[in-house]
Amino acid sequence: MARILIVDDSPAQMYAIRQIIEVDGHEILAAETGKSGLATAIESRPDVILMDIVMPDMNGYQVTRKLRRDKSTKAIPIIFVSTKSNDFDRAWGLRQGAVAYVTKPVNSKELLKAVHSALAG
Repeated sequence: MARILIVDDSPAQMYAIRQIIEVDGHEILAAETGKSGLATAIESRPDVILMDIVMPDMNGYQVTRKLRRDKSTKAIPIIFVSTKSNDFDRAWGLRQGAVAYVTKPVNSKELLKAVHSALAG
């Protein structure tokens, strides 16, 4: 069982993603803002982070760049989970340091495949 941090400001999306991850047997950590996600990642050092992009205080790209610069969190795999679905967004997300990019509405098989791949390293 892995510890997975979900960072998403939408309660509905948080619920949907949580259901998929919990059914797969993982422990969930949750943060509703980019800033709280950053703090939780630094404090808890989860095995994988599922990161929304569009958030009001600090977007997922900003959080990811900060996590990549921090010695204690730079190796944590980050998977973007976003409504932004064009090729530019996907490429930009991967360039920011994500290991995968999953679009919303989330397909459970696609998300779990990305999580398992990230955990396998």
